[in-house]
Amino acid sequence: MRKKPWAKDMIEKRTDCVINDPEKMNGKWSKLTDGKVVVEIGSGKGDYWIAMAHQYPDDLWIAVEKNIDAAAIALKKSLDNTSKNMKMIINDAQNIDKWFAQGEVDRIHLNFSDPWPKKSHTKRRLTYDSFLKAYEHVLKKDGSIVMKTDNAKLFEYSLASFSQAGWLLKEVSVDFRRDEHPEDAITEYESNFMALNQPIYRVIFEKRTDEKDE
Repeated sequence: MRKKPWAKDMIEKRTDCVINDPEKMNGKWSKLTDGKVVVEIGSGKGDYWIAMAHQYPDDLWIAVEKNIDAAAIALKKSLDNTSKNMKMIINDAQNIDKWFAQGEVDRIHLNFSDPWPKKSHTKRRLTYDSFLKAYEHVLKKDGSIVMKTDNAKLFEYSLASFSQAGWLLKEVSVDFRRDEHPEDAITEYESNFMALNQPIYRVIFEKRTDEKDE
């Protein structure tokens, strides 16, 4: 992604939704909503974050994006239509268990994550074991992870990774957009693949319920 010379200024001006020190919010996110606490990791240019936050205004939607330029684009897009249930963390998701208390998050979305295809980069995949452990910590007992991808190899890897870590498979589809799903927003990135008749893979895993969270 090309550098945006205005990115830093955009981020600094969006004090209404950018959380600069998310560790200070640990254990306090639920105070911002009477609904669910939902986190999208790798929100990119923000299409899904914006659409879903408006579709589900009772829930708190937190976008996590480590790329400053992508985050700035998302903030620019939402400049005139940001609602109070939209927050953003511009940081690496490997720190997620520092930002949220144990059992504080209802659901995590992983949308079209970087597949990191090289074996030497396996640990960077958002469905690698170390990430799954962090997700397990912050999710509620019945919390879930919803993953969508256009990459078959990442999908296969993730299915195995979740299974080996003991997560419970709730739903799986190898062609999610075969049917209409008005409950789930379609991003520009996703629509491009749909136009090419390429399948969208989707899976929902639920956190194990046999661990001691209390």
